[in-house]
Amino acid sequence: MGRVIATEKVGTKRQQLRRTIAEALRRLMEKPRLDEEAKDLAALIVFCLDGISEGVNRSAEAWERRNYYLKADRFRREWAWAGRIADEMALVIQEDEWDRLPPLLASLLPHFADIKVVKLVRPPSLWKGAYRRLMAEEGVVR
Repeated sequence: MGRVIATEKVGTKRQQLRRTIAEALRRLMEKPRLDEEAKDLAALIVFCLDGISEGVNRSAEAWERRNYYLKADRFRREWAWAGRIADEMALVIQEDEWDRLPPLLASLLPHFADIKVVKLVRPPSLWKGAYRRLMAEEGVVR
């Protein structure tokens, strides 16, 4: 059996996830109140942040295999916020403490300031049911 070659680059996936989060943040900012769609969007952000964190670890591990330990450590430190905020947001959502969500969302904004959302292109099917999926993972220690 031959080698398995990844056709999707980790950096490209990270940028797609960042764009998805930027769009979700914009949609959330337009919401006048907390509804089911807002809960789904918040859960989607948690899943995307987890994906970013996972991709960062994969990139860092690849650099470590090539003995670029300093670069890997610096990269992990640079992106450590993603996993930390994902864990905090998941806890807020799972404990139904929605009043703690706005400051967390505000802390995300500087990390996505470079992404200009002119047109919303992510379909609603992307976040539909995300809240239910996150709540189903409630027993999972993050």
